Amino acid sequence: MNALTLVFVALLVLAIGYRFYGLFLASKVLRLNAEVVTPAVEFADGRDYVKTNKNVLFGHHFAAIAAAGPLVGPVLAAQFGYLPGTLWILIGCVLAGGVHDMVVLFASMRHKGQSLASIASKEIGPVTGTIAGVAVLFILILTLAGLSLACISAMHEASWSLFTVIITMPIAIIMGLIMRYRKDSVTFASILGGILLIVGIVGGHNLMQIPFLNDLFHWDVSTISIAIAIYGFLASVLPIWFLLVPRDYLSTYLKIGTILMLAVGIIFVHPTLEMPALTEFIHGGGPVIGGPVLPFIFIVIACGAISGFHAVIATGTTPKMIGNEKEILFVGYGAMLVEGFVALMALIAACTLMPGDYFAINTPTAGYAQFLIDNPHLHTVDLPHFMEKIGVDLQGRTGGAVSLAVGMAHIFNSIPYMDEIMAYWYNFAIMFEAVFILTAIDAGTRVGRFFLQEMLGSVIPRFRDKDWLPGVIVASFLFTFAWGYLVYTGNVSSIWPLFGISNQLLAACGLIVCTTMLLRMDRGKYALCAAVPGVMMALITFWAGYLQVANIYIPAGDYLLASLAIIAMALMLIVFISAFRKWYELSKKVPTETDFYGEKVKELVER
Repeated sequence: MNALTLVFVALLVLAIGYRFYGLFLASKVLRLNAEVVTPAVEFADGRDYVKTNKNVLFGHHFAAIAAAGPLVGPVLAAQFGYLPGTLWILIGCVLAGGVHDMVVLFASMRHKGQSLASIASKEIGPVTGTIAGVAVLFILILTLAGLSLACISAMHEASWSLFTVIITMPIAIIMGLIMRYRKDSVTFASILGGILLIVGIVGGHNLMQIPFLNDLFHWDVSTISIAIAIYGFLASVLPIWFLLVPRDYLSTYLKIGTILMLAVGIIFVHPTLEMPALTEFIHGGGPVIGGPVLPFIFIVIACGAISGFHAVIATGTTPKMIGNEKEILFVGYGAMLVEGFVALMALIAACTLMPGDYFAINTPTAGYAQFLIDNPHLHTVDLPHFMEKIGVDLQGRTGGAVSLAVGMAHIFNSIPYMDEIMAYWYNFAIMFEAVFILTAIDAGTRVGRFFLQEMLGSVIPRFRDKDWLPGVIVASFLFTFAWGYLVYTGNVSSIWPLFGISNQLLAACGLIVCTTMLLRMDRGKYALCAAVPGVMMALITFWAGYLQVANIYIPAGDYLLASLAIIAMALMLIVFISAFRKWYELSKKVPTETDFYGEKVKELVER
């Protein structure tokens, strides 16, 4: 199949989804109201609650939710062929992921921009909220540690990539100061930031040819581990307009720009999808993903279709910055659809490689000889040429990041006269992946600080005051240390497989908790738009979790991983059962109360 056809089909599906289903969700399900005073206006404090231009906010939100998931997940899922991943990305992001992001963002804004745990506490019960809070904090620490390791893998000993990532920070601060203190300056700051970024990328490539500078930015894993934790701490403590938002907005230029370049490259090159629609590994036993396509396709491809990490952002930084409730459609649903397109581009890039080359990159070196004996038709084709041009040994570089970079470089390289700079494209792709990941780490750390402050506030009430600087610093340090320690010691690498299951359980939790709110608000049958994907994701994830524990962890004697997986599923099961009981109670009631926003509801709850 030609990749160009797939790109046009995807754009058509996503455009139709936004125009019809997105507007349906906004007008009928959520009934977004421009007259509602949003938390960004009601609680404006210049630090966390800051009314933000919707285009800048879109950039921040997209940058925060689009981490390693939409890049690595689809690449790994290419083992099953291009068809399963394509179907799940397009259907999932329109009918599940976009819905999830919108309803969670809406629920948080109607609850003063508070966390998912706080929403669960008020809508279902305090015990349920506490359990949800523990589960979310546990999942968020694992997520940020795992994302950090992926970022380190991309940047360590890659001086040009590291230099480019570092210079985005002073550029972002300049943009933040301009947008903060100069009226109507978003366009000027955007143009200036874009120019400085391009100069930094191109100049960085040239500067790194100087031995002294190349050595200066040639950091090892330990150094980058500490640096990422320090950055996460600063992004959590400093005012949100100063570093985090402008840096995420700036990074969006690079992210969307690179994806558009990839799409243009596909238009010019017309690459063929070398990977078949379905491979022989759909029933399991593959070298990249051991399980069968069902249910693991729904777990491996998370952020490109639906992701619980989005609930963390949609109840963290973003709801505190929207100035008009109707912007939820553009920011929430729109960013999810763009991320779905990113995921599809990553899948296409991986599937344009010859199958033998793909499996040579993603199969562990120790098992590759046996893999070739079992699958002699999957021998390498172009990989030796790629290694010669790039100057890097690519075989056995598992995890998805390298095969994505090679696939992107392969497409760009196919453009006339580009063959001699394939190494440039490869390193650019690695840097692009690192920027993608880092923008989720900063927002995730700030949201984790919000979560921890809420939990500490139940014991020490002063921590609930988001303006109390000692509380901000202590909570930021404790949370950053939690995931930073796992990154520095490398312990998280052994529990990374839990991320997929935990992430999708969190997505199901977001949908199910917010369905409770929709039922309370008398949305009736419209609540099914959130309930159906929520219950579906819960069932699929429990299924995948059972298979992983029973068929992978226990037979391998990995009882720690099995225990952690069971604990995560048990915590979420308690939340789900409590929510279902609340659904039943609400189904028996009629709307008799008028809430703070002037709507008839079945029950009044604290905002």
